Amino acid sequence: MTEHPNVQLVRQAMEAMSRGDFGSLAQFVDDDVVWHYIGAAEPLRGKAAMMETRAGADWTIEAMVHDVVANDDHVVALVRAHATRGDRTLDYDTAEIMHVRNGKCVERWAFSGDTARIVEFFA
Repeated sequence: MTEHPNVQLVRQAMEAMSRGDFGSLAQFVDDDVVWHYIGAAEPLRGKAAMMETRAGADWTIEAMVHDVVANDDHVVALVRAHATRGDRTLDYDTAEIMHVRNGKCVERWAFSGDTARIVEFFA
C-alpha cells in the first residue's frame, strides 16, 4: 500500500526542517499560510513572515516523525522534537495539524502537552 501524497509532503518538510533547509521547507508552504505556533496568541500570516522567524534563529529543531495520517485536505503528524539553543536542549512531543491544498500547507497548528516549557525555551 502506498502512502498518501500528503504524507510524503509532510515527511519531506519535517526532514528539511531537521536539516535546517528552510528553502526546501518553504516549497511546502503556501504564500498565504496561516502558521500557528505553540503558545502564541496570534498566528503568523504569510510565508514571508513565517520564514522571517527562521532567519538568524539561534535555535535548531530536529523533528523525528513518529507517524503521519493524511487525506486530500488534512494531515496530522505525531512528532518528537529535539530543540537546541546555545548549550540548552529541549525534547518534547507535538501534534502537527495541517490543512493542505494543491500540495502546499495553507494552515498549520502545533500542540504539545508542555506548552509552558516550550514557550520558555523559545522566549
